Amino acid sequence: PGCLPLQFVSYLGACDRLLKQGYEEGQVEEAMEMFQYSEKKAAEFLRLLAQFNDMGFQQNEIKEVLLLCGNQRERALEELVMK
Repeated sequence: PGCLPLQFVSYLGACDRLLKQGYEEGQVEEAMEMFQYSEKKAAEFLRLLAQFNDMGFQQNEIKEVLLLCGNQRERALEELVMK
């Protein structure tokens, strides 16, 4: 009793590391859920989301395209440009 499951502890650690990179808490939690708590995939998603956001694309479109393209930057960019 009183012990946190290891997955939960590693999830918190991953969220903490991503938050320290300057991402918003809501986005971090959403990204972690979307990628079955894979810190690596969530980090790549957040990085690309920020990049494409800076280019002026709409956030909801970026999320949709990144999920469809599996975080592949070039493919996602092509899709966004064609929209």
